[in-house]
Amino acid sequence: MRKPSASQRQYTVAFYNLENLFDTLDDPKTLDDDFTPKSEKKWTEKRYRKKTKKMGRVISQIGYSETTYPPLIVGLAEVENKKVLENLVDSKFLKEKEYDFVHFDSPDERGIDTALLYRKEYFEILHTEAFNLHLLNEEGIKDYTRDILYVKGKLEDETVHILVNHWPSRRKGTDETAYKRIAAAKRNLEIIAGIYEQDPHARILIMGDFNDDPKSESLKTLVTNEFYNPMELLLTKYSGSLNYKGAWNLFDQIILSHNFLRQHGNNFRFLTAKVFSPEDIREYKGKYKGNPFRTYVGKKYLGGFSDHFPVYSVLTIE
Repeated sequence: MRKPSASQRQYTVAFYNLENLFDTLDDPKTLDDDFTPKSEKKWTEKRYRKKTKKMGRVISQIGYSETTYPPLIVGLAEVENKKVLENLVDSKFLKEKEYDFVHFDSPDERGIDTALLYRKEYFEILHTEAFNLHLLNEEGIKDYTRDILYVKGKLEDETVHILVNHWPSRRKGTDETAYKRIAAAKRNLEIIAGIYEQDPHARILIMGDFNDDPKSESLKTLVTNEFYNPMELLLTKYSGSLNYKGAWNLFDQIILSHNFLRQHGNNFRFLTAKVFSPEDIREYKGKYKGNPFRTYVGKKYLGGFSDHFPVYSVLTIE
């Protein structure tokens, strides 16, 4: 694997919820009927290709102002299957960047999964695995939700462990569903304990759409003494990664093990964390001005991007 030059030794690690990146085919095993040409949303091949291209353009730009390169690693949420990932990495703005991906089909009822994009020229995959999250819903019935994606890889001579999450939603009430996200946090900690058994000094990145803010109980459960959440400082009254009824949330976060923070004698370090929200992926007028520019609002097609902004961290290797 060719190593980058000295000027390339800052790397962007990102996470992006793509908001329903579905193909146009009806999968009889999942609840994807809204995203077909005959549905009320009229999800056509043209609209699908347009969204894929737009998602690729945004991904190619994340962290570019800091590193002058597209992101090394991008965790994804709300991708339907392997096909949409193949189309994404082959889209106009990504196909020359040599991205590959890690993906497993999850048991989610809607058929949406997590995935990881990576630039195969710089990042070597060592191990991949999907971990189930075993939950019961409010009626005591098994709740089929997204797996936690685990990827172990090597950047230059440094090994990194990555967990990609998309935790259960707040759709039936924040308090009523909080136990599910706390369970997801504990499941991550079980996986992390297994990693530390193999390597007590492991460098770990936990990323995802957690459907909770940094100060929620679930995130406080996850961020133990071994971890630091730089995203805590990014949520304000005026900014976040998504906006619901006029209030900002920061559900999208990247959490780091403390060994990324040590300044002296540490050649692999964390530099900064940001929300990526340039003007062209925001609503540009009306009462939702400044919010993420979505593909749909209900059944109405807007032709935008996602209801989430991406988030990212910049790491450096000396």
